[in-house]
Amino acid sequence: MLRTFQRQIFRNVRGDRRLNTWSPLATTFNSTNENHSINLLKKETGLFGIPELKTEDGFDTLKNRALAEVNVLIEEATSKDRKRKMVEIFDELSNTLCKVADMAEFIRVAHPDQRYVRAAEDACITISGVVEKLNTHRELYDSLKQVTSNGDTQMTSDIDDHVAKLFLFDFEQCGIHLPEKQRRRVVKLNDYILQVMAGGVNPRTVNADVIPDVIRQYFVTENGQILVQGFYTDSSNTAVREAAYKLFLFPDKEQEHLLHELLHSRHLLAESCGFTSYAHRAVKGSTVKSPVVVKEFLNILSDNLQPKAIQDFQEMQKMKNAESRIKQELMPWDTPYFMAKAKKAWLNTSTTEFAPYFSLGACMEGLNFLTQSLYRVKLESVPVLSGEVWANNVHKLAVIDEEEGILGYIYCDFYERAGKPNQDCHFTIQEMITILISVVSKFAKHFQTQEPMLENLLYKLCASKNIFYASELQNQVFYSMLDQVYHSGKLTKSTTEILEDVQKEYYGLPYVKNTAWQLRFSHLVGYGAKYYSYLISRAIAAWIWQTYFHNDPFSRSAGNRYRRECLAHGGGKPASLLVSDFLNKEANADTFAKSLINEVDMKNLHVQTIK
Repeated sequence: MLRTFQRQIFRNVRGDRRLNTWSPLATTFNSTNENHSINLLKKETGLFGIPELKTEDGFDTLKNRALAEVNVLIEEATSKDRKRKMVEIFDELSNTLCKVADMAEFIRVAHPDQRYVRAAEDACITISGVVEKLNTHRELYDSLKQVTSNGDTQMTSDIDDHVAKLFLFDFEQCGIHLPEKQRRRVVKLNDYILQVMAGGVNPRTVNADVIPDVIRQYFVTENGQILVQGFYTDSSNTAVREAAYKLFLFPDKEQEHLLHELLHSRHLLAESCGFTSYAHRAVKGSTVKSPVVVKEFLNILSDNLQPKAIQDFQEMQKMKNAESRIKQELMPWDTPYFMAKAKKAWLNTSTTEFAPYFSLGACMEGLNFLTQSLYRVKLESVPVLSGEVWANNVHKLAVIDEEEGILGYIYCDFYERAGKPNQDCHFTIQEMITILISVVSKFAKHFQTQEPMLENLLYKLCASKNIFYASELQNQVFYSMLDQVYHSGKLTKSTTEILEDVQKEYYGLPYVKNTAWQLRFSHLVGYGAKYYSYLISRAIAAWIWQTYFHNDPFSRSAGNRYRRECLAHGGGKPASLLVSDFLNKEANADTFAKSLINEVDMKNLHVQTIK
């Protein structure tokens, strides 16, 4: 993708080597002037252009207005004289709450002024309480159930019916449809699960004398104790990597109890709501529809991946043999180290050579080039009014369609500041009718000279992203299958025994005794029975790429079709139907797996050219 992108840029640059000025968009993001985007007219507004948010008290106004609107919508939904489609009322009800809650949640984590943070937090708590009450509002549920079972009194479309069923499913997740005794049990289980999930993961502290003297210097010691916080994957010393791995993953009885309680409670919750297992509950309505299809997909993928992953492991084994006179078997603590080493060796260059070509401005210009090519949508930096943003270096982009005009705005808060969470995330502040996809793209032009990166250098960079891709994918299959097995029914073994069984069948490296990797796998908490979705998403993306964009990544016709047939639907069309209609082929386990295997083969061919 980057290579093709670069080729297009070469054509533009070769036409006129004197053309070496940044676009206004790139200049905006490469500038260090924090006040360059402030509107000189000094017009005042509130956060995001909302007048009420000139002060933190505006959250009270927005919150109270939303609550009043919610009450009106509930009355409308439960009225016998209803004039609108039920799904329209529910959609407005959801949007009324979300547009306050989502914005407040963002301000809570991002605003540097604690007065705004406290006001936003109060709004979040209030809205969450309202949502909990709505989840148990029997009259509201019965009104929706009547529509999904017997049809609406108003004319509806297939999309309306599908979305209404999604709303109903959300309702029933809380057990509102159950007899009172069972419903109270579901509420109790949900509360308990939240408590268990809040348990967190304890750091590993050990006595310093547990670690051999010869490698103790690699660890930080304080008061005779060593705090092991990771795997030390960048250490060239095998013994250090091994010690860190075994210590960090040593079984913890308290963590094992918490995980067992989480899995057991989820199973009871699923049974209470009428599901065979928690996996059945989690997968319902997804692209794959059932855990049976998930496991079929993972098994097909694993069968085809394992020979390719073994080749990767053999290559790493050779690298390990070359580092030591004594032959040692490749182990799980080795793979990240040798993957990084291979990238460095095969690239035969340092990352410092690449960095100047990927300034923030260059990357944003590349993203703009891509959206214009595919969707006739451009990104344009626009001034902000006084009070509109929460920090001076926040940039506002207008998202403009060639025919439809302004679709919406994106506020880019990319820079570090005190108190700001150090992680990437996005928040929807206001729902847009047209959905725009953000595609990560890198526009390789030197930040000073604006000369394009040498083609062979960029080619190596692209290839380096694919080194040992098969073994990395096999690892994801192992994680996904473990997640499925944990959520497939009552546990008949300890979680560590299950881990050992699954690793033996779905990963090419052996389980290490007296380790409990699953107790450090936080995705089991947040992605219960859904970790497979990483692979399914990658499979669908690969399938779309191979079908529509492989020959021309900037095809306007393919981009327009993707926008019209996939992105425009949002959640209004069943996911499996959306995928199969767009790709003109049944979306099943076999086609998903084959698209990923094809991607592995193409990536491996690419890597061979730089070795």
